[in-house]
Amino acid sequence: MIAEELINQMIPPLKLYDTVEKALRWMDEFRVNELPVVRNRKYLGLASEASLIEMSDRSLVLKDIELDFQDVHVMHFQHFYDVMEAAIRNKIQVVPVLDEEQDYMGIITINDTLAAFGQMSALQGQGSILVLSMAERDYSLGQISRLIEEENAKILSAYVSPDEIDPYQIKLTLKLNRTDLSRIIATLERFDYRITAQYNDGNDYDVGRDRLDMLFKYLDI
Repeated sequence: MIAEELINQMIPPLKLYDTVEKALRWMDEFRVNELPVVRNRKYLGLASEASLIEMSDRSLVLKDIELDFQDVHVMHFQHFYDVMEAAIRNKIQVVPVLDEEQDYMGIITINDTLAAFGQMSALQGQGSILVLSMAERDYSLGQISRLIEEENAKILSAYVSPDEIDPYQIKLTLKLNRTDLSRIIATLERFDYRITAQYNDGNDYDVGRDRLDMLFKYLDI
């Protein structure tokens, strides 16, 4: 699940000429501690309750106030785990989402992340996660699915994202209904698919457990 799919369309951004009073009122209404400030679709930073609540003159406009977290955001194609990491690292409850032109697309809230985690947890029953890297021109989910099904396994879910290391590659993350991936990996590698990561229920590096720990940290902010 990627950031673009989790954007909360119900929470609008603030503008530079909105007042401190309006910002605080919206934070209370939407039950968040921060709200993004945008000018001409460009993200300028977050107005935070902690900074605004102490101001005696609430008629001040946001243009005259230094905004927080001006460089904190995720790209629309990033996985929701990256959203969690951004929130944990910066101790914020909303994470702005930008597109390739650095235009503001929306925010993801802690509740959106909880919902996404719940959906992922439902998928992370008995089975494994397999991550493949390949050139975009070589991507064929039909062929990959056929190879996996020939090993008596099924794809429960799949998502494609850009490879952060190589812009000419894509990453395909598969949730499979099998815990033993040895034969599947051997088959995929025989057809020149590169395996970059694997996780299963018996693995000490189980992705679900690691991310659950991250989520607990998130809830503590």
